[in-house]
Amino acid sequence: MSTDLIKTATYLSIHLTVGFSVAYLMTGSVAMASGIALIEPMINAVAFFFHEQAWKKITARPPRGAGREWVRDQAAFA
Repeated sequence: MSTDLIKTATYLSIHLTVGFSVAYLMTGSVAMASGIALIEPMINAVAFFFHEQAWKKITARPPRGAGREWVRDQAAFA
C-alpha cells in the first residue's frame, strides 16, 4: 500500500473521529453525531471540488501587464 493511501486513510479516520466526538459532545446523541460525522466530509469534498475549480481559473489568468508573449508561452505548454 502506498504512503499516500495510508496517509489518506489515517487522515479520514482522524477527521471522522474528531467530527463524531465534537458532534456527540454538542448533541449527546450517537445517531445525530454519526450522521454529522458522515455527512460533513461529503459536503466538504463537494466544496473542495469547486474551490479547486476557482483556483484553476485564478491561476490561469495572465499576470498584470502580460502581453501577447505570455499568451504564446502558455499555448506552448498546452
